[in-house]
Amino acid sequence: MLSKHDCGKPALRVFARVFALTLAAALGLEACADPTSPAIARPAVITALPRALTAAELSIAGSTPSFGVNLLREVNRTFADSNVFLSPLSASMALAMTMNGANGTTYSQMRETLGLPDRPLAELNAGYQSLIGMLRGLDATVDFRIANSVWYANSFGPLIAPTFLSDTKTFFDAQVSGLDFRSPQAPTTINAWVNTSTNGKIDRIVNAIPAEMVMYLINATYFKGAWRDGFDPRATASGTFTMQTGAPVSVPFMTRKGGFRARTSGGVDVAELPYGGDAYVMTIVMPPVGQPINTFVASLTAQSWATMVGGLNDVTWDVYLPKFTLRFEDKLNNELQALGMRHAFVEGGADFTRLSPTAGRELYISEVKQKTFVDVNEVGTEAAAVTSVGVGVTSLPPSLRFDRPFVFAIRERLSGTVIFMGKIVKP
Repeated sequence: MLSKHDCGKPALRVFARVFALTLAAALGLEACADPTSPAIARPAVITALPRALTAAELSIAGSTPSFGVNLLREVNRTFADSNVFLSPLSASMALAMTMNGANGTTYSQMRETLGLPDRPLAELNAGYQSLIGMLRGLDATVDFRIANSVWYANSFGPLIAPTFLSDTKTFFDAQVSGLDFRSPQAPTTINAWVNTSTNGKIDRIVNAIPAEMVMYLINATYFKGAWRDGFDPRATASGTFTMQTGAPVSVPFMTRKGGFRARTSGGVDVAELPYGGDAYVMTIVMPPVGQPINTFVASLTAQSWATMVGGLNDVTWDVYLPKFTLRFEDKLNNELQALGMRHAFVEGGADFTRLSPTAGRELYISEVKQKTFVDVNEVGTEAAAVTSVGVGVTSLPPSLRFDRPFVFAIRERLSGTVIFMGKIVKP
């Protein structure tokens, strides 16, 4: 365990593949059977979304690769020597709910940082609403859950705009509850919701509630999917993974032949391993030999990511992938401010008058915290993320061996939504 989250258009295909591959890499399943057994029927391939995406849905799905790459780049500045695992989708959901209470420059900076277009808020909200519904039921063989909640101090309740609470319920399917924030049981109540919503993989997000805190807006995202073509546990064997320092370390490598899409170009190796019905995938990108992983991450852009994960083809190559399990946690205040979300964190400088017309000028984002979990093994992937926004007042066949640091993401392939994105420097 390592410690410190029109479908035929080319752009949509790229975004969909990024989302699906990222989602697959983040989620790990307990090995309970031989996944290569012919007795296990393979699900039918999902070749298209159940309907064409609206313009708003395209905007939301299309924002996750750019926001994810930008967030990974900023977080990696602090965690250059560590594994990183983030959920751009979880952060986007929690911050989008909060954005419903923002106004003026505070609102525009939040929208731009999330990579959302300059569309009416009602249209963006509708895009989140319908995209949530579609992603939840896209692949019956994958357990994918999105849950949102809003918790506010009882004493602050009368100051909240009723439309703010009703919109979070309507568009984000959020559970909205008032609590006595001064009660010792308040964190226990919030954490119980977190634990349930992540299937027990993340048991808490709130420790003690600071005196200035009046609201928490929380997203929980959970994924559990079996590989479409599993890895035979009997073939897993120790191998050498070369860390970014050049030091070798022995780790268990899973291996199988074919059953995935890949390409190598300019020294960059890319593989896309599908889950279930092939809507969700794990995408793995390894930089050229000699290029440090942190240099590679620092150079990532939405365009370069789309180029790398585009144009993948079915291959019969051997693939070697290390098993890994990790937990990650970060307070994202500095990273989000570096990406342009500045006013929202300024005491006395933020404008949340759509959240509270009377107290909105005194509100600010006190903290944005994300905790994630991922387990990747022979059967599949299990991953979870929780993002909380605290509002305060004041000649063999070719093979791909991922035996050096790499970037990975779990995403929904058909819509392009990036759910998780991370970096592995030591499995």
